[in-house]
Amino acid sequence: MSDGRLTYQPDFVSAPGETLLDLLEERETTQKELALRMGRPLKTINEIIKGKAAITTETALQLEKALGAPASFWIQREAHFREHLARVEEERVAIQWLPWVDRLPLKELCCAGVLPKLRLTAENKTRLVQLALRFFGVASPEEWESIYAQPQVSYRRTVAGQSDTAAIAAWLRMGELEAQKTRCADYSRKAFELALQEIRGMTVEPPEVFQPRMHELCTQAGVVLAFVPAIPKSHVSGVARWIKSKALIQLSLYGKTNDRFWFTFFHEAGHILKHDKKEVFLDEFTGKLIKSQQEHEADEFAASWLIPPQRASELAYLKTKQAVIDFAASINIHPSIVVGRLQHEEIIPINWMNDLKISFRWKEHVEAGYHT
Repeated sequence: MSDGRLTYQPDFVSAPGETLLDLLEERETTQKELALRMGRPLKTINEIIKGKAAITTETALQLEKALGAPASFWIQREAHFREHLARVEEERVAIQWLPWVDRLPLKELCCAGVLPKLRLTAENKTRLVQLALRFFGVASPEEWESIYAQPQVSYRRTVAGQSDTAAIAAWLRMGELEAQKTRCADYSRKAFELALQEIRGMTVEPPEVFQPRMHELCTQAGVVLAFVPAIPKSHVSGVARWIKSKALIQLSLYGKTNDRFWFTFFHEAGHILKHDKKEVFLDEFTGKLIKSQQEHEADEFAASWLIPPQRASELAYLKTKQAVIDFAASINIHPSIVVGRLQHEEIIPINWMNDLKISFRWKEHVEAGYHT
């Protein structure tokens, strides 16, 4: 996601007044004479030369008439100098923000290409502060707290204290950036429901077949589908949210097996279809949570889409692998999804029939890709 480019920032930039002084000496002109030619107080010229006063647009135009150098030269020279001073001050302040950047999953963000791969030395950390702020699109850690940390008190967590706020924030931001760069149609509820019908039939396909088609169907319906690798300590399986007019479903492969992947996708789709656009539904795959009504509704939505309610009564009689395989084939679904449902409802033990499940993992060196 990062272009990896590092721009040159000189340690020292001279004030434009020094250039003005050199030009006066070259032309054997005094400050007093220049002040007379410009109609400005001598004190003002002296303060410009010492860097105490800025060269305004009006002053630049007067310098152009008095000395011949274009006003644009003086304006750019002044802007460059003031930018340098601001960056020096920003670096000084950045030292105070090192505890914030230490909270971030820097190694993972570097590996994901979000941040340049820099050694985590003290010198580089001050640069990483600026890069991290740019990644999150905020001016300071205070804005980061208000946008990314404070709202998380309302998010659903696996176990209190287990998930890391900074890791979740980084993962969410990666999805936001994916949504910003993805072009998709205007959201259509009908088109998305039709897309889900086709996507359901893809559970029996390998990732290299279903992944590109899922992306295509979702974007045509106005939904961004982002696959973002899980960041350690985030414990996030998926999120459903709206980024302005775009619906976003972001998946991490947390849990890794295909039954969890498909349940999470349809769970997030349920949030998009059924719940408030202003809310962020951050979810983890676990059955041990005290769930909100909205989470129960999303669970029921996913369960009903994957296994039709009219066939659910047959689940209690599926006691062998062959019975599971035959039942799955009869409803055109992958057997792992049936196994996951049987385990969740405690019809079979959690360690039964797991060989019918398939594990997904991210492709090496390929962003947002995975295979079995």
